[in-house]
Amino acid sequence: MTDHSPADVLVAGLGPAGRALAFRAAAAGLAVTAVDVRPQRRWTATYAAWADELPAWLPEDVVAAHVGAPAAWTRGSRVVERPYQVLDTARLQNFLDLEAVTVVTGRARDLDEHGVTLEDGRRLRARCVVDARGVPADPQRAQQTAFGVIVDDATAAPALDGQDAWFMDWRRDNGTAPGDIPSFLYAVPVGDGHTILEETCLVGRPALGLAELERRLYARLTARGVRTTGEERIERVRFAVEGVATAPGVIGFGARGGLMHPATGYAVATALSSADAVVDAVRRGTDPQRVLWSASSRSVATMRQMGLRVLLRLDAGGAIDFFDAFFDMPVARQRAYLSGREDAIGVAAAMWRLFRVLPPSLRGTILRSLH
Repeated sequence: MTDHSPADVLVAGLGPAGRALAFRAAAAGLAVTAVDVRPQRRWTATYAAWADELPAWLPEDVVAAHVGAPAAWTRGSRVVERPYQVLDTARLQNFLDLEAVTVVTGRARDLDEHGVTLEDGRRLRARCVVDARGVPADPQRAQQTAFGVIVDDATAAPALDGQDAWFMDWRRDNGTAPGDIPSFLYAVPVGDGHTILEETCLVGRPALGLAELERRLYARLTARGVRTTGEERIERVRFAVEGVATAPGVIGFGARGGLMHPATGYAVATALSSADAVVDAVRRGTDPQRVLWSASSRSVATMRQMGLRVLLRLDAGGAIDFFDAFFDMPVARQRAYLSGREDAIGVAAAMWRLFRVLPPSLRGTILRSLH
């Protein structure tokens, strides 16, 4: 069975990336169809971004908490002079409303440049087909994992040591040894008087399991005098940080399309800020793929994949040395590596600076990771 009214844009997957694209395309006057297995599913994950990554069209009330200068602990405390924002997940989802979008409940089986075939045989057609279904779980792909608890701010205070937030806290009061697979504490306010305390494996192949991260988190919290009750809301995180190939003529978007930062796992802000470029290309009748993947953005992606390979080789001691050097760089250099997709010169400069100042053992790790 075929839908004989082709849409301008068809989006498969209604996570943050797909929903943002569908919302912005409909707001621009395009005919949009979106398909998802559970289109009404409420999001529960915590999403955050550097404030300068978020698009101007996003309203202020979707921000749950603002941190003027989060801290990082490597060999000591460092303040990152770059505003950071935690999003209100429910408000973000509500703002990206689908009232002007034709929403189809179903599982996409096959995608091609002309449309999507669902498992039940329905065929949906469109001028532009976007795959935003995320990346399937696969232990062969590098993954980020995390286990966190959400507590009231007073309970969290001992873990914060007077800081407003820890972007990364690499202290080993989580019961690890220098040669162990590294993990860090991510501790940020999430609004409404609460803070998330999350033990995070930045990247691994395979990544640390959730049970091990839970053990490390509670060891760390106990060491800092944080008392939990067992009734706290839990957050469990596991996702791939590497994209997958899409069918010819299909536009990959969000994590599916390689827009996730492979060395940090951040993707939501990139999807939000990239949606309008895709929409504009569809409106003009040009190729959205060329807009998303300029020569500069391909160079940036290649260099960040190199960075991912380095991180996969670090043990706990090496991670502390690496990030000590990273957060010693000027914020502009940090920003070039962490954010944006077009500043190839800035990314290369940040990587070269890191290589020059790292200990010889870590320089050797970097060189080995490139082969």
